[in-house]
This record gives sequence, C-alpha cells and structure tokens, in this order.
Amino acid sequence: MKNNEVWSGSWVAERLGVELIGDEPLGDLLGLALRRNPRRAHLLVSNVLGKHVPQSPSVVYGYGFALGRRVRELLGDQAGEAVVLGYAETATGLGHSVADGVVFAPYLHSTRRPVEGVDRAGGFEESHSHATSHLLLPEDPALLAGDGPLVLVDDEFSTGNTIMNTIRELHARYPRERYVIVALVDMRSAADLGRLEEFAAEIGARVDLVAAASGTVRLPEGVLEKGQALVAEYEAAGEPVPAAATPAHVARVELGWPRGVPDGGRHGFTREHRARLEEALPAMAARIAGALPEGARSVLVLGFEELMYAPLRLARALEKVIDAEVRYSTTTRSPVLAVDDPGYAIRSRIVFPAHDDPDDGPGARYAYNVAGAGFDAVVAVVDSAADTPALRAADGLLAQLALHAPSVLLAVVPSYVPAYATAHATRHATPRTTPRSTPHAASRGTERPPILPEPLRGPAFSSYAPDEVGWLLRDLSDVTLEAPTEEREEAVQSGGAHYAESLPVEYQPSERYQALFHGALEESAARIAQAVGVVTETVLAERSPRPVLVSLARAGTPVGVLMRRWALRRHGLDLAHYAVSIVRGRGIDANALRWLADHHDPADVVFVDGWTGKGAITRELADALREFEDSDGITGFHPEIAVLADPGSCVRTYGTREDFLIPSACLNSTVSGLISRTVLRSDLVGPNDYHGAKFYRELAGSDVSNDFLDAVSDRFTEVADAVDAQAKELLAADRTPTWEGWAAVERISEEYGIHDVNLVKPGVGETTRVLLRRVPWRILARAGAGADLDHVRLLAEQRGVPVEEVAELPYTCVGLIHPKYTRGATGADGKAVAL
Repeated sequence: MKNNEVWSGSWVAERLGVELIGDEPLGDLLGLALRRNPRRAHLLVSNVLGKHVPQSPSVVYGYGFALGRRVRELLGDQAGEAVVLGYAETATGLGHSVADGVVFAPYLHSTRRPVEGVDRAGGFEESHSHATSHLLLPEDPALLAGDGPLVLVDDEFSTGNTIMNTIRELHARYPRERYVIVALVDMRSAADLGRLEEFAAEIGARVDLVAAASGTVRLPEGVLEKGQALVAEYEAAGEPVPAAATPAHVARVELGWPRGVPDGGRHGFTREHRARLEEALPAMAARIAGALPEGARSVLVLGFEELMYAPLRLARALEKVIDAEVRYSTTTRSPVLAVDDPGYAIRSRIVFPAHDDPDDGPGARYAYNVAGAGFDAVVAVVDSAADTPALRAADGLLAQLALHAPSVLLAVVPSYVPAYATAHATRHATPRTTPRSTPHAASRGTERPPILPEPLRGPAFSSYAPDEVGWLLRDLSDVTLEAPTEEREEAVQSGGAHYAESLPVEYQPSERYQALFHGALEESAARIAQAVGVVTETVLAERSPRPVLVSLARAGTPVGVLMRRWALRRHGLDLAHYAVSIVRGRGIDANALRWLADHHDPADVVFVDGWTGKGAITRELADALREFEDSDGITGFHPEIAVLADPGSCVRTYGTREDFLIPSACLNSTVSGLISRTVLRSDLVGPNDYHGAKFYRELAGSDVSNDFLDAVSDRFTEVADAVDAQAKELLAADRTPTWEGWAAVERISEEYGIHDVNLVKPGVGETTRVLLRRVPWRILARAGAGADLDHVRLLAEQRGVPVEEVAELPYTCVGLIHPKYTRGATGADGKAVAL
C-alpha cells in the first residue's frame, strides 16, 4: 500500500477495534467490510480476487497462476498427476487459475447449482457461509478417483473447517497420499495453527499449505454484536446511491464460444478444453472490442457468481487488444453493507433479483463497487442458464447496470451439461413459459446435445457484418450440393428427392440483368425503406418493445437486417437478429428453436420474411410450431410472420400489401450475404445439427448484399414522416388476413390444368425465384404492369419462357412451374423448357 493511500479496512477497524496483523502485503491484499451474518459480522474483502473489488484481470489471473507455479514446484514430479478443486462461488476463478499454473492440471469446482442427471461425487457444508450446500458434480467420476495429489483452492484459509470437511469426505471414498491446500491468505488464529497437522495425522496423508500471504484478524470482545448493530444502523439510514444518468444502451455481443468447451469447472475442465479455449480467446476478445463504444477509456468485465474464470480470461484477452483500462469483478449472492468511504472496501452496491432459476428460490443478488466507479462500458458475462427474461427485466441486472454506465454489453457463454445427462436433466437452463414434459430425445429418437452451437457470423460465414445477423445454420460450404435445375425439378416432381436436399446452380447475372437490378434498386429504395419502417413500427407497437428478430433464411434475412437498422437508428434499440431455416413439408429447424428458447424469451421472437406469396410458409410455420410445442413442451413462440410485402393477405404484420419489386428478390446469394438457400439432408444434417447452408466466398466480386442494405437504409430519414402516418393508420385498421392469394392460386392451378398449388408461385418475388431456380412453364403478368417486371421479362426471354398478360390478376405476376416435368418436355408454345 502506498503511503498516501487509505487502507480499505480502516473504517471497520476504527469503529469495531478490528486489527489485521500479518505479512507486509496483507493490507494490499485485503480490506474490511460488514455484513448481516449471525456467525461473523466482518468480511475480509480481497483486492485481488476479482469478486467484490474490480481489479486488473492480469493481476487477478497472475495471483492464481503464481500460486499454481508454487504448487508445481512443491509437488515436483507429482505435479503432472495433480487434480485441482476450487470452491464456489468465490474461488472458482482462483482455483482455475491455480490449475493453469500447475502444468494445466485438470480442474473441478464445487457448485451450489444442482444438475439433474449428473451424479454427485461428493458434497459438504461451509460453516460460516450464508449459503452452505456444496456439490461435486464431475462429468467423469474418475477425475477424483486417482491417487495423485489433490489441490484444494479457496480464497481464505481461516479455521480450515470447510477444506478439512471436503478432504475427510473425499478421502473416505478416494484415499490418496497427498493433499495441497492453496489460499490467497492464510488467516488462521494461533489456536487453529496446529489443527492441520493433527488432521493430516488423523487421515494418514501429507497435507501442505501454500498461501500468498499470512496473518490473522484480532477481534475484540463483543465484536459480533457491535458489527450487527452497526449494520442495522446504516441499513436503517439507507445506503448512499450514486446519481444515475439516463439509462444506457444495452447491446448483445455474440462471443463465438468454442463448441463443447465447458463454461467453467462445474463438471470438470481438461487440458484439451484449455487448449481450445486459448485458441478461441483472441477472436472472442476482438468481438467484444468491436462492440465497445468508440472512445471508451474504462471498461468493466462483470462475471456472474460461479462463472468467474471465463469472464476473467475474456477480460485478460480484451486487456491486450484495446487501448483502455480494463477491470474485472463478478456478481455475488453475498449481502454486504456498502459505505461510501475510502476507508471501506465496499463503496457501492447494485441490488437485483436472481436471474438463473436458483435452486434456493428467488432472492437478491449484488454487484459491488460498480455504481459510481466511472466505467464507460460494462460487459456483463453470464452463462446461458442465466440468460433469462429476469436478467432483462426492468429491475434486472442489465437495467441496473445501464443506470451506472453509458454502455452495457451482454455476452453469453453456453452452459455446459455433460453428454450423458438427459434432456430433462438440463432443467437449470433458461426457464421456459411451460416446463418441458417431454424430453427432446423422445421427439427425435435421439438424445438432445448438451450444447447447441452458437450462431455463425460474418465475415467467417456471410458477407454481412457480425452484429447484423447470426446464422443458426450448419456450414456446408465444403460440400458439393449443386445440381442442374432440370435434374432437380425432375427428381422433386417424381418424388425421388426433396427440393431442400440439393441446391440449384447459382445464377450468374449478365451485365444487362445487373443493370436492371441497380436501376430497380434506385427506383424502389424509398418505397422499400417506408415498408421497412412500417413493419418495424408495427412489431414494436404490437409484438414486443424489444423484439428478437428471427429471419426465415434466406429471403427474410435482408429484411431482418433492415428492420434491425431501423430500430437502431430510429429508437436506439440494438435488437438481436438471427436467421433460421424453414423447409416446406418439413417444418422449421427445431434445434434453432431450442437455441432461441435457451437464450431468449420465446414471446419476444418475431419471425421475419421478405414477402408472402400464397401463404404456404405462413401455414408451414404455424403447423411446425404446434408440432414443436407438442414434442418439446416449449411454448410462447408466436406463429405469425412479419413481412415486408403481403400481396397474398396472409398475415397481419406487414409493411405493404402491394405486389411490387423488392430488388433483393432479383438475385440469389449475391444479395443475401453470399449464403445459399438452406439444405436439409439426413447424411449431412444429423439430429443434433442445425439445417445447413453454403457460404459462396468465391462470388464476393459480384456481391451486392450490403449495397442493397445501404441503399435502402440511406432513405430512412426521408420516409420517417410517411412511416409514422402509415403505421398509425395500419395500427388502427382491420388487418385480418383474407387469404385471397391462396384462393387465387387454387383458381389458377385449376384453370391451367396444373392441379398442384405448389407449382403456382404468385407475386414478383416468387416468380423471380421460379425463373432463377426452377423449370418455369409460363409467366402470367398483370396487363399493364410496368418496370417492376423488367427483370422478369428479361429472365423469361433468356430461358425461352412465354409471358402471358392477364387482365384479371390479383398479383403483378405469377410464375407457373412446368407440371409433371421430365427432361425434354416442351412448353405451351412448343419450345423446349430445359435450356
């Protein structure tokens, strides 16, 4: 401690006569605070643990790692056989750091979170704590069954009761010859100094102690009662609350956490896990850095109760890549009195409800020394079990943080569940509106994976910026899936294959066609911008004040990105946006729904598509969600789609019901982030996978995805007044779907002798798809249709398909797929259909 610094234990020492006696660094390592506890009123507050006091992540990690190196030297050749055990909640990160220092030893920490389906390998009580039950839940029971040294890590070693209780229970099951106890501070009293030697003799094993500093606390007579009275006095007076500014913007940053790497040591953490985490840390830190506000000079990475190591390592990696002061601490269950005095260790506290469905029921949780600390940004890191509506509630952690920092980011680490635990055993994951009564395994004939992959993001997957959309898809870029259009059509119509089992060869537009696209974009950008604004305002007014946009890949994805941009620019809302696959006849990707339910409230999810044709996908989604609810027991997903254009009158939430050209329909992947349409084939997509898609990196030179987005979003300001007027009018109108498009399609199907509504594709967007992907028979165009159909006429000319003008047509145009197609068939005019 520097001479001009006030010791953060002086306030308690002066009022209660408490003395901290010991090694010279003890005052630098510890401060003092008070808490309401019937057993011990004072609290030793570590300055280097990263729990109550924000500290440099390098300092926090460095202390644990250095202790691990000392253990390594102590054990010598036995270090390679050691297993490290840390204590929840306070020492989970410290223990993990110690394990890193002991030649990257396997690591396990105790937990207060039961996990159904995972057998207990032990448990014990913590005598002085406010929450006593500790469980040991290793994925591999053999982790504790070896005969190598067991290293037990806690932040403080005082009476030694907790650690000796642990060793006594484990030694009865798995006897071994050597134990090492590690603590930041050895605070045993003179009366307790000999107990460890006596205990070692009792169990017949060697027990060593390694600590960064040692000392003791001298407590005067009656200190417990005096401390309790002091706490009661200050609580009655009310704690000082730092002035809160306007609530900050809260945004989510997707980490890209490596699949299969545990979030910590609750079920064990191996050398292999550590190697994969080390490899992934720089990229995850870069994603956080990219999401921080420009000019941030002071950043706090805030972990969550037992989740200490993952946010610590993220903070330390972030410290290396940004030019800002990074600090690290975590939330806690421990209630401590806050006193805004430089001589007191806890200057402020934030109180919020528990948000992880705790086994001990709802209750208060705390974050200390965050309010009033002047952080420019706070990165809250939680596991997915804690990513619940309660986290985002008006009185939840994120809202509380937003009152005390200009910017708040949320980063979620997937909660790890051992592979052998049943789906029902993942009860500790995000609470749902209705508990699952049927395991996922029952609905799919296989066991649900413990962790579903995090969304794919650009630039690794798609040409969109990583914050614009997360793709809940499997990357099949290295698989050859393309087949000639005619072969695909014949296989689909003959029943030999489903259209989603292969991909059409990507259409390469001619210079003339590209010119048509750019002309159409210039002409229609303002009209599209207005429709984007109207549908977004409708969603915000009727569906959710903070919706989770889920685009139906891929036509819905550009629309979802534009809706997200509108919400951000007009309302400052940084909405989560994902893209998922839905396949006609096979439903929506159930694994994607499971991931969404684990990370968001299903009631906030709004499905987004580009346009409606006859409404087949609208019906497909409703049917699929009913089936999903029956099989998984997850409720709350709303089946209605929000679309840019609804010419078929199939939905209530839309930007317009006009059938006009949306330029994103003119092209395939080159206007959709270079992503293919989605693929569902059993040999490529397993029961534990998302549906697949390809990223066409090789088409980057032709990509206009972001040109389209920018051209439309650049018009947002000029259409704002029109959006407000139209949205107000629509919100007051009767928008009940009439399904007139479906009726028209049925009529056309019969009139033209097709007798299959799936081969009738109404609207400009669907007609364009027919010409780009299928074997078209003829195009019906509304008489007098103008420039909206220039690209359709060009494509039809290139493919030798007749365009027939029809006076009475509810759509601008309709594409008819050749019925009963076989290669060599001819069109109505006698021309060969297959080129």
